[in-house]
Amino acid sequence: MSKEYTAVLKLEGDWWIGWVEEVLGVNCQERTKEALLASLRDVLEEAIELNREAARAVAGDSFLEETLVL
Repeated sequence: MSKEYTAVLKLEGDWWIGWVEEVLGVNCQERTKEALLASLRDVLEEAIELNREAARAVAGDSFLEETLVL
């Protein structure tokens, strides 16, 4: 399933900085816009996987999963 996220990008001096609006803590800085977008994608994927693992660890062995659609 493909999901869309919003990247906020800003050129600050010689550096591109960016954040993903929907996920707290996903931010990066790179020398080029293209490198920044690639880094944001990588960090977003890692954050989602870490959040998934943490949620399942808290839930223990017996839990249900439901899809939420906004």
